[in-house]
Amino acid sequence: MTPPAAPSTATPAIRTALSVNVNKVALVRNTRHLGIPSVSRAALQCLEAGAQGITIHPRPDGRHIRSQDVYELAELLQSWPEAELNIEGNPTQNLMDFIRQVRPQQATFVPDSEDQFTSDHGWSFPQDAERLRPLIAECRGLGVRVSLFMDPVPEQMAAAKAVGADRIELYTEPYAAAWGTDRQAAELERYRAAAQAALDAGLGVNAGHDLNRDNLAAFVRTVPGLLEVSIGHAL
Repeated sequence: MTPPAAPSTATPAIRTALSVNVNKVALVRNTRHLGIPSVSRAALQCLEAGAQGITIHPRPDGRHIRSQDVYELAELLQSWPEAELNIEGNPTQNLMDFIRQVRPQQATFVPDSEDQFTSDHGWSFPQDAERLRPLIAECRGLGVRVSLFMDPVPEQMAAAKAVGADRIELYTEPYAAAWGTDRQAAELERYRAAAQAALDAGLGVNAGHDLNRDNLAAFVRTVPGLLEVSIGHAL
């Protein structure tokens, strides 16, 4: 009789979720006063195509996502219980008001200034710890998972965990800029090491910023434990 096969010791593969960022749909919509294209309709099409979540960044100046979009998308996601709404932004600006009202599945804290053109760096510890800790605690009390936007610095990950974060989102613009150049391998190693440090600290790992259909595969293959990527108009 053939002996039973030994149990596998392989680590189960992580299925990386896609959260589609619809900010740029709102940006185009805002160029006219006709409500076209519809942000909610675009989000629905993404969900129907298989996206596992929708990401929005309601900046204080309303340059793309506006208050009404937040409420409409939160209502839409109620009909998609397997999908998640991820609201990102600076919690010291207007973000907490939206979180308290709609209670998204995930809040991604980003250290943007109000007039910043786009996100370009992550939180830094210990200097950001004291202002983040009570805001993270409030979110978790509301049942909202908190992810912190972070540069790929392994030494910062334990501090992110210490302030109460559930996940980190790796800021991937440096990788995207290096993709296809002789710096690609070195950048991938930086992200691999940062993700491993986050996992070792007990954090989940997300990633976003300038990822696209060309550079995504190498990133997903290299970065361990990648739970979610956020991609917008590059899709």
